[in-house]
Amino acid sequence: MNALVALCHFCELHGPRTLFCTEAVHPPSPSPPQPGPAIPGDRDREADREGEGLTMRANSSATQRADMCEGCRSLPASHPGFVSVDSETGIRYLSHQHPRQPQLFSVVRQACVRSLSCEACIHLCLHQLINLHLIQKICIYVIIVYCLLLQVCPGREGPIFFGDEQHGFVFSHTFFIKDNLARGFQRWYSIVVVAMDRIYLINSWPFLLRHLRLTIQSLQNTALKVFDNEQCVCPQRAVRMNSAFSPAVFPHQRSGNAARSLTSLTQHPNLWASLHSSFSWLLKACGSRLTEKLLEGAPTEDTLVLIERQTEQEEEMSGWDGAEGGGSNPQPSQSESMQTKDFQFDGRQEDLIGPKFKSLRHLRQVLGASDFRQLAWHVLMGNQVIWRGADPGLIQSAFNVLKALLPVGCVRAVPYSPHYEEAYRCNFLGLSPDVPIPAHVSSSEFSMLVDVLNVERGCVNPVSYDDILSLYQFNISSANTQPTDKGPTLLNKIEVALSNENLSVEVVSLCLLCLKEEWMNKVKVLFKFSKVDGRGKEDTQKVLALLGATGPGEEDNVRLLKFWMTGLSKLYKSHLMTAVRGGERTLSQ
Repeated sequence: MNALVALCHFCELHGPRTLFCTEAVHPPSPSPPQPGPAIPGDRDREADREGEGLTMRANSSATQRADMCEGCRSLPASHPGFVSVDSETGIRYLSHQHPRQPQLFSVVRQACVRSLSCEACIHLCLHQLINLHLIQKICIYVIIVYCLLLQVCPGREGPIFFGDEQHGFVFSHTFFIKDNLARGFQRWYSIVVVAMDRIYLINSWPFLLRHLRLTIQSLQNTALKVFDNEQCVCPQRAVRMNSAFSPAVFPHQRSGNAARSLTSLTQHPNLWASLHSSFSWLLKACGSRLTEKLLEGAPTEDTLVLIERQTEQEEEMSGWDGAEGGGSNPQPSQSESMQTKDFQFDGRQEDLIGPKFKSLRHLRQVLGASDFRQLAWHVLMGNQVIWRGADPGLIQSAFNVLKALLPVGCVRAVPYSPHYEEAYRCNFLGLSPDVPIPAHVSSSEFSMLVDVLNVERGCVNPVSYDDILSLYQFNISSANTQPTDKGPTLLNKIEVALSNENLSVEVVSLCLLCLKEEWMNKVKVLFKFSKVDGRGKEDTQKVLALLGATGPGEEDNVRLLKFWMTGLSKLYKSHLMTAVRGGERTLSQ
């Protein structure tokens, strides 16, 4: 991730200061060899100069060090800093009190000041209230109120986002650390993440918020233990109450306690090494979680739906994290948490243990051509398909191969549940063998039940997992009386591909992908024609004939197209509605 993480602190003597900074240094790209003899030792000297960057920054001018107290300093001047190398990418993560480059130094400095700007203004104003006249004090109070009104953070603690194209964009999280000797018994800090890519930083908000809170809570809990121990030894509240009667003494008592390092507040012997590890992992993990993918042409509907669902899940996780401690938001139920996964089914096919279905062709061979066609027909029509058995892995593998028949937006699954879930919640439902099916479901033509029964074997010889029929028996039942041998047209083409033994499983998967894209294009045309434009039945019938959905199995084709409309992405639907409304406004003008 092309970003920088820094820990900032508001010092009561010197204002906002940068305490610790971690940056990623990418390996130089290989340059073409230059003609002429190579000079021995040049490469070594360049590496030495690059490695000395941290030490050069640490050994800065004496005048700059003179403005720093214990609370403003993290590592001593002689400390070389911390370096971690990613063996996979060659990226080095360097940590010291300040960045290596002067340009980054000014950017981080500005981010530090802005992240603590409101607190800085208030504390500096309070620091100057001791020996001021009444009019001056009133002006200072006005400035404090103005700062509080401008505070964009929802509280004195929490995340905030700001920045511009010139100085970079900043994700900042402000927090306090308990201190027995500080004003208000706490000192203010912030962790800032600086990057030039605004979109990337905003998309990483839930991830950064979740993991930075873990680091902050660890620092606060460690400092709280030290604070409680110091309060037990010498309660400062009583001392300050006694000092309140001697105003001339109180400022002198606090003058020696204003500079206290974070190491002293937490009593953590390896604090900076620990922060280096945390910040380095954050930069690496945040950079690898979002990757660029080259798309040849426009993204498919499945891709758009996957992006929308991932965004919704991250927003929900961020919302649950934000509701911690409030107690007002109920936690999601087991079935709801399962449905948030939908297409993922809580595991990959190769990770399942035990007997499993490997492909649609394998499922067709196990069930038989007739039962498989009936099962696939119910899946394509959008009916609820229920598998009931004692092996969750086998049921999950069946759902994993059956979901390939549908667009991602049409898949709503509860892989394995201890009770029945209604059809509006899921069209794939796995149940344990003792769960009863409601009467209105078993008598409905819009559902199908597959009972997986264990086969009693007289011999004790081990049986291969590949031979599923020797382990299980499958009983398929449905109240549907409509014949499934005519259509839909898509199912006929799928069966032709599955029955052709000359086609490998990979080729059949690509063929199925092309068939789904073909019918999703028909769905888009029908949605635009019937839902957006609002045409009549006669015009719709002409469009269906043009799409090749009429003829044998016409009823099944129309039903399939209407069900697949529910799988269109929200982005596509909103784009169509916006285009239509824009055209109407243009015509009216």
